[in-house]
Amino acid sequence: MTGTSIAQAIPIAITPILTRIYTPEDFGIFALYMSVSLIISVVATGSYEHAIMLPKKDEDAINIVVLSIIISFFISFITFLVVWIFNSEIALFLGNIEISSWLYLIPLTVLLTGIYQSFNYWSNRKKEYQRLAINRVIQSGTIATSNLGMGFSGLGSSGLILGNIFGQAISTTALGKAVWKDGSNRFHNIKLLKIFALSRKYVDFLKFSTFSSILNSLSFNFFSILLSKVFSISILGFYSLVYRILTLPSSLIGNSISQVYFEEATRQKKLYGNNKNIFLETLKKLFIISALVYLPMYFYIKDVVIFVFGSDWKISGEIAQILLPLMFIRFVSSIMSSTLTTYEKQKAGLLINFILFFVLLVLFFLAYIWDLEVYIFFHLYTFTMSILYIFFLFYYYSLARG
Repeated sequence: MTGTSIAQAIPIAITPILTRIYTPEDFGIFALYMSVSLIISVVATGSYEHAIMLPKKDEDAINIVVLSIIISFFISFITFLVVWIFNSEIALFLGNIEISSWLYLIPLTVLLTGIYQSFNYWSNRKKEYQRLAINRVIQSGTIATSNLGMGFSGLGSSGLILGNIFGQAISTTALGKAVWKDGSNRFHNIKLLKIFALSRKYVDFLKFSTFSSILNSLSFNFFSILLSKVFSISILGFYSLVYRILTLPSSLIGNSISQVYFEEATRQKKLYGNNKNIFLETLKKLFIISALVYLPMYFYIKDVVIFVFGSDWKISGEIAQILLPLMFIRFVSSIMSSTLTTYEKQKAGLLINFILFFVLLVLFFLAYIWDLEVYIFFHLYTFTMSILYIFFLFYYYSLARG
């Protein structure tokens, strides 16, 4: 948590500078690029990285790491072919011709994400939390430095995109070196037949978790694409700043708690057949943390945004206040959702993410045909999604009880 806190403090500290050297449109183009990249990145490993935690033997786990990386290269190559052939059509679909040239970098972002996730889950399996924390600081610091340098050079949205890729490359390389150092004595166990056998053993992650992850990513990242198309690239820019602020608690402590909860929940399930105790203990702490963070923000977020980021970003503060109740419950629910993986409930995860994506499409469809004002849309979105996440929490608890 300490390392993650430092890693998140860096971009937050420089954001007031970024909002004065980059425009809402620049943030919007960057958000559009990242949305497309993240949608594709969820299939980069075929979801096999989730299986790295499950085998009893490290020899099996390291073969799954290699399997995940092989799939990442394959998906990245396919992505490049699609971008190369349909570049203009994709740019037109996204509604922003400026992003056309940047689409060619998406395969690189997808590849780096897939490799990083594979190394990340291996390090989590080995409980190398310090390594992961240091790596997050390296990534965050590199991205921040690049964003500032390129921003002052007047590169516009390209400064945000290139800075992110550079940070990814540095952090993935550093994490890969660390994994190689502590796992070199196991690499002689990597065999093609074993990789194939394990791919079949955990094929449900490919068959169900991949589609579930796609739908989950679509429900989050397709939101940005639709927001740009239904409203404007500027509204997307305002929202992207809001998202960076409101997901800070999740990024700051959520990932750390989620990793530790997943490891402990898996252990308790193996020992007792359920993980009810750790579920309730974690849930209680998450509600307390969420209340301490989000309730004060509700009353002061608009004034804080204007003071810190400038009066040009007033709309961001207004959107943030509307979204806060949803961020409260989603923070809790998203962390507890790893209970699905613990019980290998890939089909249930697929259904949950299908529901989220379907509801998202319905909400944007209503906004389009009714010509909803942007603030009314965000109120409708917050209310509907909050109800869904509360319902999912009850389901996760029913699994935890065994």
